[in-house]
Amino acid sequence: MFCSIQLYLPLILFSHKRMQASESFSAKAWQRLKKNKGAMAGLIVILLAVVAAIFAYFLGNDQTPNADRQIVEIQAQKPGFKQTFLKVKKQREVGHTSWVSHLLFGKEDAFVLLPINSYTDLGDSVAVEKYIDEGMQEKQVYPKSALEKNYISRKTFWFGTDKFGRDILSRLILGIRVSLAVGLVTVIISLLIGVTLGAVAGYKGGRTDAAIMWLINVVWSIPTLLLVFGLTLTLGKGFWQIFIAVGLTMWVTIARIVRGQVMAISQLEYVQAAKALGLRDSRIIIRHILPNVMGPVMVIAAANFASAIIIEAGLSFLGIGIQPPTPSWGLMLKENYNFIITHNPALALIPGLAIMILVLAFNLLGNGLRDALDVKG
Repeated sequence: MFCSIQLYLPLILFSHKRMQASESFSAKAWQRLKKNKGAMAGLIVILLAVVAAIFAYFLGNDQTPNADRQIVEIQAQKPGFKQTFLKVKKQREVGHTSWVSHLLFGKEDAFVLLPINSYTDLGDSVAVEKYIDEGMQEKQVYPKSALEKNYISRKTFWFGTDKFGRDILSRLILGIRVSLAVGLVTVIISLLIGVTLGAVAGYKGGRTDAAIMWLINVVWSIPTLLLVFGLTLTLGKGFWQIFIAVGLTMWVTIARIVRGQVMAISQLEYVQAAKALGLRDSRIIIRHILPNVMGPVMVIAAANFASAIIIEAGLSFLGIGIQPPTPSWGLMLKENYNFIITHNPALALIPGLAIMILVLAFNLLGNGLRDALDVKG
């Protein structure tokens, strides 16, 4: 009886102290993080990006699926371009779209936007000067029965239009979804694999540790981009394939960090007491060890988030990542990079700056977490 109490005592005392220290440490860490201006700036940018990604279809001019409204007459226009349009009904009827479906997938237009220079109301019809190109126009007449009720629309393309006449701003906002999604899926996959293998290797040791470390070293030795290329070609091109391919390449850093932390914590008195009491290994790892290694893991996760965004953009730029017409910042660079040396370099510079800002935000947040959580190394 006395021996049993002696074994339980370190575990009970540690659990009680950990609950008290956890709240205190979290509060202190948050206070330190708030004092880091760079980290807070990064956090604000990330939060704004999340909000923009959620309501992407309500923030831009183009609310069609994938922001893929192509108006070839106004292709490759500079930022701030303004144009008047005539809204001509489509010949087929477009069904009703629910608010949720609109939020998630966009809403198909029930009309065609016809760029015009001027219009004249003739009573039962409308005469317009259709815009064809700079200095070129054509006179056309449309009966009002073929037009929408509010048949005139004026739009400002704040970031200009691409070579297909699509609104750059709308596609840029919608592209945030792809960047955040690939980062989130990558972090989840890397955490599941890295934390599991690292914890098992560090806790078990021996042959199990040797086998897992062999796997880690093999994956570590392969260049990340080369491994992603191989997985992408194996899984195929597509939206979900690129998420999985990137996620399967970024778990090794987490595994190595977790292994080292678990090996050190496993030697502490309260863990030895838990082992002596016969608690299951899974319970000891999940409840008593992993909560104490989450600081370094959070820092690595933020860095992996930023790396995943860059890798996805690079793959899409090379044509083996996200496929058209899904808007991706890397794909936007690919479609418009030739405009850098022509009259409209903004078409390529804007998505490039967006990538830079979001990646910088995650790196700043990661650095702030490292300082706030007092992570060494």
